[in-house]
Amino acid sequence: MSEALVAVETPGAVVPGVSGARQFWRRLRAQRAAMVAAGVVALLVLVALAAPLLTALEGQDPNTYHSSLVDSARGGVPIGSLGGISGDHWLGVEPQTGRDLFARLVYGARVSLGVALAATVVQIVIGVVVGVSAALGSRWVDQLLSRFTDVIVALPLMIMSLALLAIVPSSFPRPVLVALVIGLIGWGTIAKIVRAQTLTLKQLDYVAAARLSGWGTWRIARRELLPGIAAPIITYAALLVPSNISAEAALSFLGVGVKPPTPSWGQMLTAADVWYQAAPQYLLLPAGALFVTVLALTVLGDGVRTALDPRAASRLRVGTGRKREAKA
Repeated sequence: MSEALVAVETPGAVVPGVSGARQFWRRLRAQRAAMVAAGVVALLVLVALAAPLLTALEGQDPNTYHSSLVDSARGGVPIGSLGGISGDHWLGVEPQTGRDLFARLVYGARVSLGVALAATVVQIVIGVVVGVSAALGSRWVDQLLSRFTDVIVALPLMIMSLALLAIVPSSFPRPVLVALVIGLIGWGTIAKIVRAQTLTLKQLDYVAAARLSGWGTWRIARRELLPGIAAPIITYAALLVPSNISAEAALSFLGVGVKPPTPSWGQMLTAADVWYQAAPQYLLLPAGALFVTVLALTVLGDGVRTALDPRAASRLRVGTGRKREAKA
């Protein structure tokens, strides 16, 4: 009954259930750029998960020093062409230390993607709880939570993260700490989205029918409202991940993120800022990995948004056309 009412109230939206999932996948497959981006993201996740296997195939690990592979007389520049690329070191070695760049790059993918995904989960959970509580609570609860959310949104993420990360003991696991800090500071926008969407859904007939049938507030929220706000939550989550990857890289670049010897793309960029002339691959590899990851996740997030709400025009026109969008 509820699904039928949703279909009447919001024509063109993806209806929860099997048919809604089929509509979503059909619309997503119609967007070539989004499918290519999904393939790139899947490959990056596979590389991150298979990092131990890949480094074992190469015969290296991310933390072993190879002092014989760098020229100490020249300040630690890798010996050989293209940064020391060889059959034993597929992408060359790190200046000064001689650590294998391929191993550090694939293990860095685990840290960067893991921190970003964990931070996104924290942001979504807090944002949904606060947003729904504000929309369904009393006037004073709504005012209190809304003003608190405004304060969180106004906080500068980088400055607050720098302050919090600087005072936490170094014994605390750094990747976990970075994910928590980013998540605890960045949930304000999703809370505002959830609150606005919940206030809209409260006015629909199927929610009023559930209220008249005697359902409690939180049962209505769980059974009727949460499925209705799933689409904007999924969309925003897909767009949060690349933002969180950039935030983790920026914090590591500033020296307060993931600490050595744990590899991270942002940390690699920090150490590479003085080697861009002598060993350019040391800078280009993590920078390129970050660029490709953020671009792919952004395009995929935009594709998910368009597939969930076909009435909204895509912000990224790469690989899409008006006729294809109209057919989808």
